[in-house]
Amino acid sequence: MTTKFGLAQPVRRVEDPRLLKGSGRYTDDIVLPGMLFGVVLRSPHAAAKITGIDTAAAKAVPGVRGVYTGADLDADKIGPLPCAALVNNRDGSPQAAPPHPVLARDAVRHVGDPVAFVVADTPRQARDAAEAILVDYETLPSATDLATAMDAGVPAVWPEAARNIAFDWEIGDKAATDAAFAKAAHVTRLTIVNNRIVVNSMEARAAIADYDSGTGRWTLYANTQGGWLVKNLIGPVFGTDPEKFRVITPDVGGGFGMKLFLYAEHVLTCYAARKLGRPVKWASDRTEAFLADTQGRDNITTGELAIDADGLFTALRIRNVANMGAYLSTFAPYIPTYAGTGVLSSVYGFKAIYSNVLGVFTNTVPVDAYRGAGRPESNYLVERLVDAAARELKVDRVELRRRNMVPPSAMPHETPVGKNYDSGDFRTVLEAAVEKISYAGFAARKAAAAARGRKLGLGLAYYLEATGGDDSERAEIRFADDGYVDVYVGTQSTGQGHETAYVQLTAAQLGIDGDRIRIRQGDTDTIPVGGGTGGARSLYSEGQAILTTADSVINKGKQAAADELEAAIADIAFADGSFSIVGTDRRIDVLALAASQRKKAAAGQKAVILDAAEVAPIKAHTFPNGCHMAEVEIDPDTGVVTLVRYLVCDDFGKTINPLIVRGQVAGGVAQGYGQAVLEHTVFDPDSGQLLSGTLMDYALPRADQFPDIEVELLEIPCATNPLGVKGAGEAGAVGSPPAVINAIIDALRDDGVTHIDMPATPERVWRALAMAKAA
Repeated sequence: MTTKFGLAQPVRRVEDPRLLKGSGRYTDDIVLPGMLFGVVLRSPHAAAKITGIDTAAAKAVPGVRGVYTGADLDADKIGPLPCAALVNNRDGSPQAAPPHPVLARDAVRHVGDPVAFVVADTPRQARDAAEAILVDYETLPSATDLATAMDAGVPAVWPEAARNIAFDWEIGDKAATDAAFAKAAHVTRLTIVNNRIVVNSMEARAAIADYDSGTGRWTLYANTQGGWLVKNLIGPVFGTDPEKFRVITPDVGGGFGMKLFLYAEHVLTCYAARKLGRPVKWASDRTEAFLADTQGRDNITTGELAIDADGLFTALRIRNVANMGAYLSTFAPYIPTYAGTGVLSSVYGFKAIYSNVLGVFTNTVPVDAYRGAGRPESNYLVERLVDAAARELKVDRVELRRRNMVPPSAMPHETPVGKNYDSGDFRTVLEAAVEKISYAGFAARKAAAAARGRKLGLGLAYYLEATGGDDSERAEIRFADDGYVDVYVGTQSTGQGHETAYVQLTAAQLGIDGDRIRIRQGDTDTIPVGGGTGGARSLYSEGQAILTTADSVINKGKQAAADELEAAIADIAFADGSFSIVGTDRRIDVLALAASQRKKAAAGQKAVILDAAEVAPIKAHTFPNGCHMAEVEIDPDTGVVTLVRYLVCDDFGKTINPLIVRGQVAGGVAQGYGQAVLEHTVFDPDSGQLLSGTLMDYALPRADQFPDIEVELLEIPCATNPLGVKGAGEAGAVGSPPAVINAIIDALRDDGVTHIDMPATPERVWRALAMAKAA
């Protein structure tokens, strides 16, 4: 980047040359002196009692340094993995919160549950030793089907969770909602499945722990989405101060929410490193990731939409059954409750909303945040309901949405679930999408497809996101001796392009050439606090911190410049990277001034060091929104769905880098499309085995399945942050599933198909069409 002022410019990512040339440094690339290798022995059963563990043969394998079981961890007082987001039931009682042991003790509760940890000189020796461990299991019936997990007679995952219910939670005014339904002229009802997702980040998880017996501190290298959360959670597991842990996060190859959490392997590597006095590394392979990483979505939701005689939405009533898996992951209860329900009002003027969410235990891999974290699930439900209502009322789906959208004049707008929208012009965004997709010309395109024996469908979904995360963020700006400026940030890039956006912001504020700016991240010792990355928070949170810190640099610079230029502080102005005396040509640029002050300080002279660090309060989150349009073509003989065209009109407020934003949206659309038509997580109902446990069985989207994804950015500035930006990282995955499924239903509606669940695989599409014709 050679320009000084690059805001709103499509600047190419500054991190890409390093990554594309193989100079990235990921956790699995790190090699420490004397490093050992760990392997986790995992349960082959979905539910079983452990009646005995014999590790003698494993300990005798050459190269083995340690074999650890739950009994060893208990003896050393290692606690369970915490859930940081428990909720209360409707009656005010606390939810069921059974312990999540690092290693299973008396029972295993899902295939892949960690049972033992083996450490050896080489990975192969560790694997051989793990296979030599003899575990006596008494297999038990399992509950792997969410739809029946609460039924009478279904095996209990936990004795303290009656009917396998982890929590029974509610939000909204039930009485007002019921009253609105009683008066409704029309009610649309729909039950949908939001299918379980295996995250499959490009880089698998890994952890390396090193223990210093002299200081009693650990250094944990791990591919996290922010080491500060991991640090704060792991300390209590060891019964010690979190400051005993330094978490270093190098480059990360994708996170999508899954790398936010504290995992058993973080604890196990730290435990073994302390026991053995040597660094210990664990690295997942792809098959292990299917069993060891948290998974996403997995809801069964019934929604009802109340509509008055004028076609206006009056109320929304929801019952959502959300799979927790076998254990409560770090934020699992929060995702379908507070996170998901916060956007149920979407862009529409509902008068009342009530939602009842039941978290349910099953003998499956734990479920937690996945790109969008509850918001995609709610948007999917609402947009499916609106399309169904339009069909039932025989009203144009665009007109029904337009009629019910909250107008700009109503901003700020408070929703029935307590969110306060600061800005938005939903109708303008909708009209832009309708025009760009040539909505009026769709009938002719549909007829042309029919002449070729294909069924063409146009799907529409208007989404609204509510970003989240910590209520503050930190930035630090340091002027280095080599003439560069280092910006230390409390977020964590996992591939989004943070470095580029932060360089643009810093360059614009301080007038420094972007090539002289370096972004530093991922070390909890050098960056004492940070909110990490999640909830599409990074730019508006870290951006505010960078602005605040840059202002401190400028204020310090005015003091230093006044001394350097022999003028009063009041006469010093800052512009275009230089401090000057107002009304004169006397000036000094910020880099030269910083170097001069460092030189004075080194000589023991009075100086003002320009370095600054600030924590910015994040007083409000943002509400990005937009309209997705998907055009699909279906082969009725095979059920194969082809995505013909995809268009998105987004309101992300002011855009710092439209190139990066468009890339983020395109990636999110691809993930959402994968969920909509490809990704199918299947557990055997009898054994609880994951049948789709490899990429041979679990389909991911490929580049050749997509047309160019058209992204138009309409800027309606956010009113609650000085940058005017709204979070963009998750939005593509929020709007795409309902747009694609609505398009498939639109293609098949003339044949009588009014519903299909995700994933709309060729078999499901073909079957839906055949059954509709038979009826």
